[in-house]
This record gives sequence, C-alpha cells and structure tokens, in this order.
Amino acid sequence: MSRTKTSIKHTVSQLLSTADIRTEGDRPWDLRVHHGGFYDRLVASGSLGLGESYVEGWWDCDDLSGFFHRLLQADLHERARSLSPLAYASAAIRAKILNPQHASRVFRSGGAVHYNLGNDFYRSMLDSNLMYSCGYWKEAESLDQAQTDKMDLICKKLSLKPGMRVLEIGCGWGGFLKHAVTRYGVRGLGVTISKEQAALARERCDGIDAEVRLMDYRNLIHSNERYDRIVSIGMFEHVGPRNYRTFMKVARHCLKPDGLFLLHTIGGNRSDAYADPWFDRYIFPDSVIPSIQQIGRSIEGLFRMEDWHNFGPDYDKTLMAWHSNFERSWAEHRDQLGDEFYRKWRYYLQSCAGAFRARHIHLWQLVLSPQGIPGGYQCVR
Repeated sequence: MSRTKTSIKHTVSQLLSTADIRTEGDRPWDLRVHHGGFYDRLVASGSLGLGESYVEGWWDCDDLSGFFHRLLQADLHERARSLSPLAYASAAIRAKILNPQHASRVFRSGGAVHYNLGNDFYRSMLDSNLMYSCGYWKEAESLDQAQTDKMDLICKKLSLKPGMRVLEIGCGWGGFLKHAVTRYGVRGLGVTISKEQAALARERCDGIDAEVRLMDYRNLIHSNERYDRIVSIGMFEHVGPRNYRTFMKVARHCLKPDGLFLLHTIGGNRSDAYADPWFDRYIFPDSVIPSIQQIGRSIEGLFRMEDWHNFGPDYDKTLMAWHSNFERSWAEHRDQLGDEFYRKWRYYLQSCAGAFRARHIHLWQLVLSPQGIPGGYQCVR
C-alpha cells in the first residue's frame, strides 16, 4: 500500500475512532472492510461513497443502526463535508439554480417513483393500515398499535367531529383517511401523486365518504372547496425549500377561518437546500428535510402556531419494526428486486433509525390555525 493510501486509511480510521467505531473491529457497530479502495472512495465521495460502497459489498456491519447512531452523535457527518467538499458541491449548486420539486416534474419525481415500488412490497413491510410514517409508541407494543395510536392522536389533536370536511395532502394508501372517516364520522378528500397509492387508496375507501384524487397539491389553489380540517402526514419532506411557502399558502387557501391544520413531518437541526447525496440519488430523490427556521418562515403571516410536538425517538422504533418485517419477508421479493436492492434497503432503514436515535433528525407534529384558537389550544399527547 502506498504512503498516500496508508495516510488516507489512517485518517479515516482515526476519524471513526472518535465515534467509538473501528474499521476492523468485532463489535456489532464496527466496520469490516473488504475492498482496499473503500477509504479513497469515502474521502472522495463522502456519504455517497459510503452508501454506494456498502451496497456494492465493499464493507459490512452487523448493526448499521448502531454505526450511524455513533457516527451522527459524534457529528462526523459535518467533518465529512469538510473532508469531501466536492461530493456536496453539485447538490448545493443544483438546489440553488433549479427547483427540483417544480410542478412540471412532480409525477416523475423521486417521491412518485419510490411510492410506486409496488403495493405488495409495502404490504409486507408496513402495518395493516399501510402507514408509511412514524408511529406513536407512547403506549403501543406493536407496529399496528403504534400506527393506530398515531392516527388517533392526530384525530384528537384536530378535534374531529362527525360531518367535518377533512383534506389530507399526501394521503398515501388511504390509511388515515379511512380511519378518520370510519371512526370519527368525517367526510374526507385525499390527494396523492402516486398512481399505485391512489389506486389502492380508492379501493380501500370504497363505500365510505372519502374521495381520492391523483393530483399535485398545488392544484388545490384553484378549488373553491374549503375544509374544517387539513392534515399532511409525511409529505412535507417532498415539497422542497423553494416551495414551502407555496405549500402553506395552498393549505391556508383551503382551510376555513376557524379550522385547524396538522403538519406531520421529519425535521432537521439545520436549514439545508438539498438532501444527503446518497438518499437523494437512491431513496428519495429531490426530498429535503425542513428545519425549524424554514417552517417558521413558511407560515409567517399565514398561520398561528398552536402546538409543536417532537417525538422523533418513536421513528427509531418504527424504522426498526419496518426493518424486521423487511428481513422476514425478503424471500418473497428477492427474485423480483435482487440482492443489490436488499443491501440498499437495509442501509436506508437502519441508517435512518440511527439518525433518529442520535437526535440528528426529528419527527414533528405542528398544529396551526389561521387566526388563533380563542382562549388557547388544549395540547394533546
């Protein structure tokens, strides 16, 4: 090995050791490197190289969630940016020049592609209600119960009453829509940009007072329909910083003056214009996690903040439950999706779990009102 390669390996190993991670250790969260080019690739490409090299089998780790928990808790992702500035430059330039989440490309966006992966695949990974967002584990002991409790938590925060009209922006496979209509007696409309989701959501909501439309949320601005309540669960991450204000204007336009809007979103500790390069390329292209500052600016002059609830650690449990289901059912999908997909999906689920465990990212539920609740809002937990 050349002196340069030895130096690079030493630098990477020393950096990882500050997070109590060894490159040839025997603990579950340690790395086992199989390819000599791993260290060069990591320095050259940052997180993109880390993820790609894992998917290609250049390294392994028994507990990826533990690895990422330690990596992010030690803020090594920030030091990696300085080690590999070029790896992040293209994403930053693209976000500054373009609007990746523009309406003209919404139906071919990464979000639409991701959710169109196949309903059978998601049925095997998710709960029985097909909720692809964080569950609420305060009293739950199973994934099904955590997701049901999350939906009830939202309904109670919105004080749903029979006959209310409810709009769900980003309705997924219709799980919340069906829950709210059948258990709380509301009338619902859900919108989604995924054809696969829309088809199954319509099937699941057949016979109840719920409608599902395949449409971009921005087109709601042209509607004269007004709603008592609006909810958006796990969709805001796909909106993009350039469109946050537009999203909030659409929600305000559709909400009655005395209504409530609940936003359920992943949140980050810093204001970014672009996503992690690996996630942007392979999992959720064009998705960006919002910050407190970005959300605050987007609602200024449009909504009053009634409640802000952070239960990010519950997403760690949710992701690990999804991962267990994914591992258990993988034999059903191997022939169709292939072994490379297996490593990619394992990396995705466990790295996200580690990020929530490290409090690097969060899960926020915001309750917003157009004019403020007279006498104040009664928080629900």
